[in-house]
Amino acid sequence: MHQHLLLADGPVVTFGRLIAALRHDGARAGWLEWSSPSELESPSGPESCVAATYPESLDVAAGQGVLRAVAIGGGRSVAVKPMRGAPVLRDVLREHFRGCRLVLVVGEVDAPKLEPDGEDWKITVPGRAAMRWTTEKLIAALRKPSPWG
Repeated sequence: MHQHLLLADGPVVTFGRLIAALRHDGARAGWLEWSSPSELESPSGPESCVAATYPESLDVAAGQGVLRAVAIGGGRSVAVKPMRGAPVLRDVLREHFRGCRLVLVVGEVDAPKLEPDGEDWKITVPGRAAMRWTTEKLIAALRKPSPWG
């Protein structure tokens, strides 16, 4: 299976119809919000940068050195894993998005940019002219190892 990374230009709801079309095609999509270490730091330090978005106990457990801290409830699961050093995109994709044909990412990464274009999609590969795709043709292209040429 081939995994493709596209920069998402807009909130996740903007891509809902593409995600639904992928699911209908039997494939999975992922959503990644990629931030540089400096963007994640809060005034009280990096260890508390996103603690408000999940149970504080997960942050405490991660700080104690567990491999991964997980909370499940309300139809969702949240996992916190302590990291040493800067995150490596390839490692994050392998660990968290295995089995996803498409990973939409918000942040500064080297990847083609995906934008909605009316009922269609526009993909811009750095250094090349933008390409316009219907949802059906985009789904078909994502089945290939190198859909952007």
